Amino acid sequence: MATGAPAPAAVPGPPAGGAEPRGARFRGRAADRTAAPAGPGEAAPGDGEAAEAAERAAANAVYALQRLRAQGRTGEAHVLLCEALGGPPARLPALAAALHRAGFGADWATLLWEAASLPPARLAAVAGALADAGRPDDCEQLLRQGLARPVEELAGAVAALVAEGHDREAQALLTAFIRVRTPEEAARLAAVHPALLVPRLGVAARSLSAADDRALRHALRVGGVLGG
Repeated sequence: MATGAPAPAAVPGPPAGGAEPRGARFRGRAADRTAAPAGPGEAAPGDGEAAEAAERAAANAVYALQRLRAQGRTGEAHVLLCEALGGPPARLPALAAALHRAGFGADWATLLWEAASLPPARLAAVAGALADAGRPDDCEQLLRQGLARPVEELAGAVAALVAEGHDREAQALLTAFIRVRTPEEAARLAAVHPALLVPRLGVAARSLSAADDRALRHALRVGGVLGG
């Protein structure tokens, strides 16, 4: 008899041999996998069919999370959240909405924290999906949390955002970088991809203050990234 409730999702059993959770911050994590693009005949992200699939996946994940929490299986609940990062990024906004509706806003915050350590291209894909879905605050929080990573990885994230048409998010990431990292680190970042990053870092610095702009230009000259 139909009840209108989402179909129960399989609840993970306890990790064998006391294995540690596999999250975005653990070795061998499922979140490192980049979802394959849709093949012929498959629904592309943004289609009604894909949106329905995202809603079903979100409902099932929340159902499973509720059961795990009720049973005190917090480690497995964390694994379940982290494994959501291994799926299509376009499904994450639906999961965010479902988690908030169920009173699991703290779990969404945990998921964003985990996502901040994803590989650069994957991080950019998740940030872009959140921006496209009208969740700019989540996107900004994710990018801010990724600022501590090495400059080479941040350069890759900026390049991936720009390649996907998310220039606004790329600029927000660089502005946050100028705000919290040193001018010398900004120069090292720019040196990774000068043609892409020098003009964008300049815009970011000028948007903050004249002092930031001067400090950046000096660091770029000292670092040999900017002539004259």
